[in-house]
Amino acid sequence: MNTVLAERKFPSNQTIQIVQGDITTEEVNAIVNAANEHLQHGGGVAWAISKKGGPAIQKESDEWVRQHGRVTHTRPAWTSGGHLPAKYVIHAVGPIWSGPQSENEIVDMDNNLALAITGSLVVADELRCSSIALPAISTGIFGFPKDRAAGIIFSTIEKYFDDNPSSSLNTVKLVLFDESTVSAFIKSWQDKWGR
Repeated sequence: MNTVLAERKFPSNQTIQIVQGDITTEEVNAIVNAANEHLQHGGGVAWAISKKGGPAIQKESDEWVRQHGRVTHTRPAWTSGGHLPAKYVIHAVGPIWSGPQSENEIVDMDNNLALAITGSLVVADELRCSSIALPAISTGIFGFPKDRAAGIIFSTIEKYFDDNPSSSLNTVKLVLFDESTVSAFIKSWQDKWGR
């Protein structure tokens, strides 16, 4: 059972939530998959989504790559949700944290994470979704520091709502599975917005 741990409503009446649980069970219009650029769903969140959604997701992903090429940070792909409660899966490619050597590399990785989040919200809007669930993109096998990612994700969603008050998106859920990710995101939430 998924549990809402924090919720904030913006002046535009759009809502962001932190939810602890399983993203594959969320009853939203779209869920976001933390994907790789080739849409091969072999590990982490991608594997869980593909397994639960059935073979249609990988089949449609392969077709997407054949038609459009590799998926970029700025332009996520999308497929049906297969057997999932969600109608769509938006496949976002976040940056791989590679132990950056310079401030410029860190800025680039931060920007690429923000682009992946914004791109997911744009695709959801194009699909006329009113609700979307995102995982903590790039913080699993891609190694992005959880606390850093949380701040970027919160700020990016807030900016998107500020810039798009008439967006079809009413609810954005950050669905987090493990305790360490939940703790990092709750701390960042409290630092940004209080309780």
